[in-house]
Amino acid sequence: MAVLPGLVLALVLAIAGHYLSDYIGIDLMGLPKSPISAIMMAIVLGIIVRNTITLPKTFDPGIRFGLVRVLRLGIVLLGIRLSLGEVGAIGLSSLPIIIGAVAAALLVVTYISKKVGLTERLGTLIAVGTSICGATAIVATAPAIGAKDDEVAYSVACITLFGVIAMLVYPFAAHWMFDGNPFASGLFLGTSVHETAQVAGAGLVYQQYYNDPQALDVATVTKLVRNLGMLAIIPLMSVIYHRKSTEAGDAPKWWTMIPLFIVGFALMSLLRTIGDMGDLAFGVLPADQWATIVSYTKTTAEFCLGVAMAAVGLGTSVKGLIHIGLKPLAVGLFSALLVGVVSVTLISVLF
Repeated sequence: MAVLPGLVLALVLAIAGHYLSDYIGIDLMGLPKSPISAIMMAIVLGIIVRNTITLPKTFDPGIRFGLVRVLRLGIVLLGIRLSLGEVGAIGLSSLPIIIGAVAAALLVVTYISKKVGLTERLGTLIAVGTSICGATAIVATAPAIGAKDDEVAYSVACITLFGVIAMLVYPFAAHWMFDGNPFASGLFLGTSVHETAQVAGAGLVYQQYYNDPQALDVATVTKLVRNLGMLAIIPLMSVIYHRKSTEAGDAPKWWTMIPLFIVGFALMSLLRTIGDMGDLAFGVLPADQWATIVSYTKTTAEFCLGVAMAAVGLGTSVKGLIHIGLKPLAVGLFSALLVGVVSVTLISVLF
């Protein structure tokens, strides 16, 4: 199978990250539990391999498979950690922060982009990528506003660079800024880190460092709600650009912008909700057996996400970022910081 080389490499790095984390923390530092996240080690190992070894093209399909398919499977399985009521409560709590961050990015970043000499289209792509769902939002928005190929490439590169940095730094910043509050930290990670994969990675790093799964749960739900922002933003951008230019295309059909893994996550939450009702899960399974199934599903989800995070590292090419130029990078950095500041401010005010 074409995906095997890259997928096996991601799996090996995920396992190596786990053992390296324990070796450094337990064997070298003499601590009872390693303070170094296995997820972070897998990401770093992936970045090192990607940028020090010239991998044959045969690895690319498997790396992509890990970054997309395995990631989505992991997110779907994460749904069993929460009931539908918990998902709804988190989603409603995150809405004001998501709306504020998206609005700030679209209004301010597009304005700043024009001021520094970038095209409005490039500024818009960086803004939607930063505030909604990374490369997915960029690729979906590009045809609706008539963006050129180089504008898409530049914006995706910016999102990748600052998203990976945020994934590695924000878990510790969130824990410090919110005094160890996992709910607030999860809201921050879910609204300020760019890609779905990066949010999952940041949540896992938080969980492993601070031994609290709530931040990952909150961050995941918040990010999935944020992803649905494409349903409103992309048609809006299409209308705006249609009035300005004949180069803009039509927005995609609304149902094509709903990622299926969000539906899968909701179905797993529904499964958990029904299973927890009554003394017997689904009227058949004893409580202890149902608890075992839930536990194994959670473990499988985290394993899938670990492999996906190694794939994130393997997909991060530092060399490819050199040719972007300073202006797009500066706007990308500004956009990332803006969304982060808006997120922190709103969380501090509302919670």
